Amino acid sequence: MSTDSRNRAMAALGDYESVLPFQAVGIEPHVLEEGEESEARTTLNELVQRKYAVVFIVEDWYERLRPLIEEINEKEETSIVPIPGLRGSKGLGFKSIKSSVERAVGMDIFSVK
Repeated sequence: MSTDSRNRAMAALGDYESVLPFQAVGIEPHVLEEGEESEARTTLNELVQRKYAVVFIVEDWYERLRPLIEEINEKEETSIVPIPGLRGSKGLGFKSIKSSVERAVGMDIFSVK
């Protein structure tokens, strides 16, 4: 990574109740309104262009924006990480980590045999 990620900002995207608590630990919350997919895409692209190190995104939005997020995770220095919303976890965070590790090491190290 060419940019010093220790000095780069982090953000959280999703519904108000899910992202507001992130502000308490210095992560910039961005509230996304239901049904505003184009606004969500624009916000995500702006955060990437501004070189945010990590963007946490509520799983519901992660699913909706998956093609864009996969492209960003492959081509950009910004990491997009799914987080559970108010309705609980769908397991997307683990699946995302598993997939990233599998790409990095060439095998599924999480499988149980």
